[in-house]
Amino acid sequence: MPLVNVDLWEGRKVEEKKKLVEGITNLFVKITGCPKEAVTVIIRDVPKHNWGIGGELSSEKFRDRQVGKEEV
Repeated sequence: MPLVNVDLWEGRKVEEKKKLVEGITNLFVKITGCPKEAVTVIIRDVPKHNWGIGGELSSEKFRDRQVGKEEV
């Protein structure tokens, strides 16, 4: 039973997440032959101020990059 963890900056739209989960699942099925129902995908939305790259907070390093607001 594959378990895929995906960490993303928060702010992606629900539709984008649906497509991501579907795509990851289909890829696992295609490559491994496992049943679709066996694939679990967990998406964690991480605020940019909780994500560091190269010794800097992403909120400061990428302050000009905005991810779209979450749709519920």
